[in-house]
Amino acid sequence: MTSLLVADSKYQFVPPHEGRFWPQLLGRLTPRYLKRKHAVTNIEVRGGEIVRELQKSGHRVLIAPNHCRMSDALVLQSLATSLRQPFYVMASAHLFRGNRFLAWVLRRLGAFSVYREGIDRQAIQKGIDILVKGDRPLVLFPEGALSHANDHLNVLQEGVSFIARSAAAKLEKSVDAASRPATEKIYTVPVVIRYVYTGDIEATAGAMLNNIEKRLSWQPMQGQCLVQRIYRVGNALLSLKEQEYLGQPQTGTLDERLNRLINHILAPLETEWCGGPKEGTAILRVKEIRRAILPAMIDGQLTAEEMDRRWRQLTAAGFAQSLSLYPSRYVATRPTVDRILETVERFNEHLNGDETPHGPMKAVIQVGDPIEVTSKRDRIAKTDSLMSAIECSLKSLLEKTGSECVMYETKGPMPAEASATI
Repeated sequence: MTSLLVADSKYQFVPPHEGRFWPQLLGRLTPRYLKRKHAVTNIEVRGGEIVRELQKSGHRVLIAPNHCRMSDALVLQSLATSLRQPFYVMASAHLFRGNRFLAWVLRRLGAFSVYREGIDRQAIQKGIDILVKGDRPLVLFPEGALSHANDHLNVLQEGVSFIARSAAAKLEKSVDAASRPATEKIYTVPVVIRYVYTGDIEATAGAMLNNIEKRLSWQPMQGQCLVQRIYRVGNALLSLKEQEYLGQPQTGTLDERLNRLINHILAPLETEWCGGPKEGTAILRVKEIRRAILPAMIDGQLTAEEMDRRWRQLTAAGFAQSLSLYPSRYVATRPTVDRILETVERFNEHLNGDETPHGPMKAVIQVGDPIEVTSKRDRIAKTDSLMSAIECSLKSLLEKTGSECVMYETKGPMPAEASATI
């Protein structure tokens, strides 16, 4: 999966291009690319004036969007175009490797790299400097990894808070040094990107399910309810992986089965590389495993056999992370056309390695209310108030834009929790 890619080559920070000509030109071409590459045929921006007014008042803006599809950063270019204001975007380092043309385009759109397998001080400092300077908004994805589910947020990473608060502290010092009133502040603006599939879900999802069912040596269940087909296919795919890793299919609820399989994969790796099994989300656990495994691979002193072994471990860890990104009863609780499409696309990706997006897709960019950033965090509080406010706002915006989604007319009863797999 693209979001789980790692590389065994040495990382070098990629700074953003700071001119305005290329962002303006490429911004005009982006809709055509989104249509061809990501099947996004229409983009609607709502609430962009919030960002405009903050900038008019001299404030610095950190845009914090949800992150469910690879097209998110490019979709946000429509917000930049509507504001006639290019953005800077912190993007995963793997996007700048391999494809030189993509790296060239990303830089000129204002993207700069961040190495997620370690502490990238250059990227952090660049983000702070961008906010203090304030000539463009800075885009940081607080989830840190794709959720692959438009209605679900991964646990937010506190790097957003650290960069925002550090910039606020630096801005306060610069104001004091200049003996000017502290009228310029830093605001975080939550933004939700909502994707709405506008095509024929029976034809699109049905064709993918036909292919998957054939791969399972089943007779395709054409004409049957898509939701019921998803339950059966999801249960079969999970059972196959349980057979591979645990020796036999397991019983219990989806959460119990997924947690059992994830822990079975990650705990031995954590014992070898991290001093013992860890707690927390699979994303954070996998991140720590990769941090421990990768340095020696990058140094190039390992034997071919050891390199192969570590790549297998990284692949297994990546699979465990991908398992954690299936929200419990995602389709069962609200069977929208979009949740069905997302789920079947993920099945297709895992079984066939096919990451092709399916359209036509409409994207709605909904800008939320700004959140003022203070330089100091309450160390007594168990949670960071800024991150809590961002999370609350994003969830509210997701719920608000959820009305855009079309409900699928299910046929037959929903399965009980014990047998529901998706």
